[in-house]
Amino acid sequence: MKKTMVLYPGLSVSHFLPMMQFADELIDRGYAITVALIDPVFQQHIAFPATVDRVISSKPAIRFHRLPRVELPPAITTKDDDFSLLGYLELVRRHNECLHDFLCSMPPGGAHALVVDPLSVEALDVAKRLNVPGYVFHPGNASAFAIHLQLPLIRAEDQPSFRELGDTPLELPGLPPIPASYLYEELLEDPESEVYKAIMDLFHRDIQDSNGFLLNTSESLEARVVNALRDAALPLFYCVGPLVEKAGERRETAERHECLVWLDLQPDGSVGIGNHSKEQLKEIAVGLEKSGHRFLWVVRAPIIANDDPEKPYNPLADPDLEALLPAGFLERTSDQGAVVKQWAPQVDVLHHRATGAFVTHCGWNSVLEGIAAGVPMLCWPLYSEQKMNKVLMVEDMGIAVEMVGWQQGLVTAEEVEAKVRLVMESEAGNQLRARVTTHKEAAAVAWGDGGSSRAAFAEFLLDADSRQSH
Repeated sequence: MKKTMVLYPGLSVSHFLPMMQFADELIDRGYAITVALIDPVFQQHIAFPATVDRVISSKPAIRFHRLPRVELPPAITTKDDDFSLLGYLELVRRHNECLHDFLCSMPPGGAHALVVDPLSVEALDVAKRLNVPGYVFHPGNASAFAIHLQLPLIRAEDQPSFRELGDTPLELPGLPPIPASYLYEELLEDPESEVYKAIMDLFHRDIQDSNGFLLNTSESLEARVVNALRDAALPLFYCVGPLVEKAGERRETAERHECLVWLDLQPDGSVGIGNHSKEQLKEIAVGLEKSGHRFLWVVRAPIIANDDPEKPYNPLADPDLEALLPAGFLERTSDQGAVVKQWAPQVDVLHHRATGAFVTHCGWNSVLEGIAAGVPMLCWPLYSEQKMNKVLMVEDMGIAVEMVGWQQGLVTAEEVEAKVRLVMESEAGNQLRARVTTHKEAAAVAWGDGGSSRAAFAEFLLDADSRQSH
């Protein structure tokens, strides 16, 4: 009889998809996988339920179970219709009994282990009650994990808050100096606020309640911080990445996306790819055109201030390219670039022989996809851990350059042109390309026979087995 691992993913695409890649690896090793889902009807962004539905239809080997709905807490959304952290944590808490009942209802043998999202550590209480090993799957990197673990230890009550520290760099073992202002937004709140206390409590509970951590990175990718974490005798952690979608894995239709057909016609390594304001879209357009380099540009509806409840802002609306871009831009650049509305198959585009650079907001999934494709990157961080990832990519790994205008809220056309030329034309760009190729090859070795990630995965499975036998 197969051992069953139960996975409890977070309610965002960037947390959900890596855990599903993790599920594939477990299936390859003979485990049965059940995914317990908080009903995505609670998620405000339409992209998440659509992603869940796509994965359910494309992974028949995984059993998906939607937990019964519970009454929504009043704090579940903010005025922007995004989940507030406090509401999210309360939502998870209110599903604990549903998760408990589900685990109790499983066939003889039950759950071999429970693997939860970092924002769902409340569920580890359920694992403890049922004597099931509980692990936390961090979809991010070892550097973010190190910050996550050490922040509660480095700020005493009488010290300045992270917000008061501003751009003062934090010195953490194994990491380049990171300005305090680059931390998660919740950590820049008043230390007496409920949000700040909640995220600090989350960090503490991670360490106390988990049997171990699974990180979506490889030892070679972040050797310095991995060694520092080991020296610090912190809780068990396993570097089991990179876990990323493979080129050709996502197939929405039988036909190839039009942008891939366009890329087929371009010379090798000649194309760079990249919700901005209307003003920012115009700056990007001018910079791309002046650079003279071929480009594939995915444009979404711009962010706009809209207080009209009858006509709420819809980020999924088709952008009006003629109105948003400079007059005549599409005609003038018809031989130079392709502008795609809303979405492109990013993984397939990155792996295309014509792609030579990638503008990224520095979400860790996208960074790993860029590395797996061997493509140098231009960093344009916006929120969450992206600013911290930017420091890692530019200063530690040396695989990217920074679009510094993001710090002032506008990347100018001049900077777009200059940075595109730097990556595509200069010796510095060649060095970026060489370093990212080295990381690509090392990541492939990590998952090969005898590789570090394969070995770490095996160690995690042995640990789960040993905890079950006691």
